[in-house]
Order: sequence, then C-alpha cells, then structure tokens
Amino acid sequence: MPLQLRPVQSRTAPPTSYENALADELEAVYGRGVHDLPGVVSALNAGGLRPADGADWTEETFAAELARLAGEA
Repeated sequence: MPLQLRPVQSRTAPPTSYENALADELEAVYGRGVHDLPGVVSALNAGGLRPADGADWTEETFAAELARLAGEA
C-alpha cells in the first residue's frame, strides 16, 4: 500500500485567522533560531500576537494553547 502524506489528518475545518497568525509567528520565531520555550514565549510577546484573553504569553499559557489546538485540552 502506498504511503500518503496527510499533514492535517485530524483537522475538521480550515484553520482560523488566529491559527494562521500564530503559525506564521512561530515560523518566524523558529526561523530566527529561537527554539527554547522561554525564548519562544518572549518572542511571541515581543511580536504582539496575544492569546484570546489579551494577556502576555507565559510558558504555561503557551503550552495550554498548543494542547488546545492539538485537541488535547
């Protein structure tokens, strides 16, 4: 059986504008060589993209948001 690439097998709807913006911001952060959690959180806060409540990102809120977006929360 041939393998098929399905990068978003569990997605039930197209990404929202927020999800796209977060993905774009994370790609930019990683592209600048930032890969550690404190650095990523700091870069997100500096970039201006905020979580739904408008507060600054923390390591805890960032991890919780990734879990929520992955359907684990």
